[in-house]
Amino acid sequence: MTTKINLDKHFFNTHERIVAQNDAFKIISFKYSSSVEALKIINSRGYLIFLPFEGLMIWDAVFDGLDLKMANPFTQPYPGTKITDSYGAFQFHSGLLANGNPGPTDTHNPHGEFPLSSMDSSYIEISDDTVTIRSQKEYVKGFGFHYFAEPAVTLNAGQASFRITMTVQNLSKFEEMPLQYLVHLNYKFIKGAKITQNIPDDSFQLRTTVPEHIHPKSEWLKYMSSLNNEKILVNELNDTQHFNPEIVYFGDELNKITNIAKFRMIMDDQHQVKVEFNTKEFPNVTRWLMYNPDIQVAAFALPATCRTEGYTAAKEADTLIMLKPQEIRHFQVVTGLQD
Repeated sequence: MTTKINLDKHFFNTHERIVAQNDAFKIISFKYSSSVEALKIINSRGYLIFLPFEGLMIWDAVFDGLDLKMANPFTQPYPGTKITDSYGAFQFHSGLLANGNPGPTDTHNPHGEFPLSSMDSSYIEISDDTVTIRSQKEYVKGFGFHYFAEPAVTLNAGQASFRITMTVQNLSKFEEMPLQYLVHLNYKFIKGAKITQNIPDDSFQLRTTVPEHIHPKSEWLKYMSSLNNEKILVNELNDTQHFNPEIVYFGDELNKITNIAKFRMIMDDQHQVKVEFNTKEFPNVTRWLMYNPDIQVAAFALPATCRTEGYTAAKEADTLIMLKPQEIRHFQVVTGLQD
């Protein structure tokens, strides 16, 4: 038997409230002092904290006593219009009309319009062995694009991994719609961690362009040049001085290599995390590594429909998806601790 609980903003206040509970799960609602609503779903292994009305972000992820989220200066989420207003989530949805860092001729916000979207509705489905949270958004602009999006996350009883999905439909009756989508998974940077994948190292390309928000020093430029010249894919997080400001790799056309991409990051002797996805849905992947006193992140596998270099770059590379009128696309990623 599955029970559906429709969420209303009146459920959320600064005091925690138990929304539902059974032998496998406990679901708690609360509100941050910033006024952002949050839902905490707990099982025997740990918990996820969601922002059901703000892009259905996963703000925190803690399992087996390990905080999986990147170190960052945000102590709580904030309302805003772009991702830089609240850049502290474990996971957010990047896109959907445009994605990544805007290029010189782009006008979109970094990572697009969706990450901090105010969702129209949200609900929970709870059974004996699963909990799913879904949020819905209808995006519409006069003389502009019109789409429906439904992100969702499913957590199983007794497990420390979970499934993230996204459904997007172009609601226009006559006009195509661009689609760029990336699942931004911001795992913690742990010194000495090792990354593995079922993709050959030579399938990845180091990003050699420098976005406007990056201000590199000469030592970093020399290190990047050596990585590029020697065709080295960074799979070990062992030299933190070289991860400031950041290192970014792109893996393209993964669908020509494998049907299911499998990435692992061995964090210590007891913990490793995974990212798995269908390469027909996500033919690309981005790796983003950064380590400085404020931000420490090992986004070792970000499934994507294209590179994260903005709308114009995707259009020129012919990797921009054009959804036909009424067309629907589905996406799925499995992530969390690998048992």
